[in-house]
Amino acid sequence: MTSAKPESRSHPVTAGVDLGGTKIQTVVLRDEEVVGSARVLTPQTGDPGDVIDAIVGTIRASLEAAGASDADLRGIGIGTPGEVDAKAGAVLLAANVPGFTDRVELGPLVSEQLGKAKVRVGNDVSVGVLGEYQRGAGRPFRNLLGVWVGTGVGGGLILDGKLHDGRGAGGEIGHMVVRPGGLRCSCGRRGCLEAYAGRASMERRARSLVKRGHKTSLFKIMKKRDRNRLSSGVYARALAKDDRMTKKLIGDAAWALGIGIASAQNLVDFEAIIVGGGLGDRLGQPFVDQVGERMTPHLFEPHRPPEVLRTELGDLSGAVGAAVLAGG
Repeated sequence: MTSAKPESRSHPVTAGVDLGGTKIQTVVLRDEEVVGSARVLTPQTGDPGDVIDAIVGTIRASLEAAGASDADLRGIGIGTPGEVDAKAGAVLLAANVPGFTDRVELGPLVSEQLGKAKVRVGNDVSVGVLGEYQRGAGRPFRNLLGVWVGTGVGGGLILDGKLHDGRGAGGEIGHMVVRPGGLRCSCGRRGCLEAYAGRASMERRARSLVKRGHKTSLFKIMKKRDRNRLSSGVYARALAKDDRMTKKLIGDAAWALGIGIASAQNLVDFEAIIVGGGLGDRLGQPFVDQVGERMTPHLFEPHRPPEVLRTELGDLSGAVGAAVLAGG
């Protein structure tokens, strides 16, 4: 069989990395098509160097699947949680990624291991929404809101066809207050949307309820699946078993999302809302429909609601969007 590498050198590729607290998903694009991908669990050692090595490993695995090499890389995009210094390619306060609370020179460290390839770093949700806008469910629209429901809850804004970051924190819908004085959020405040719909907050609630004597199959499923967290898949399996606590947690998440999204809609008047992220993608259309139903009563113009959609790219939204950020 003839090697694909010589051909790939005349057709450069772009890598996109979606860095999360649970997984690292990477794709390689050639001519706007995904030609290679790789996915690994995010190292939980607390050493940022281990996360960097894992990112580089997924990029190389994706390149190999595409019949390409380091030399073929036109650029690399990385979507990461936390506060991003895009100019320096650095990230800090990414509490969901072990070892990334302090500043990490993410872009330069990845570039150093991959032949000095140019690396662009952006907020994980923003680049996921960018991916859906340019290559997925958001293509028909000029103004949309993406809400990614995963370990936390993040948002991304497309206004007049452009990604809007504000002064760097645009789209942080997860910290919109939906119940003043409500549950404590990971940010330290009370009543944030993320305190009800973020997977980590939902797990804390589940553990608290179990300690108080409530029954659930969530943690049995978690152990059976060899997970150390309540992943999106664990919630989906418990929901399929009609687990009472899971139905309550998911229902509360949809309620909080409905309030937060309606408030954003009343302010900006989006054409569409795209619901994604690990939990949003895993629970699929029934969850998206539930969020839409919870949103509608709070709209100023309920007779003209935005379209509420699931992602088209699924769990590749972030990685594809990161590649788009890098010019792919």
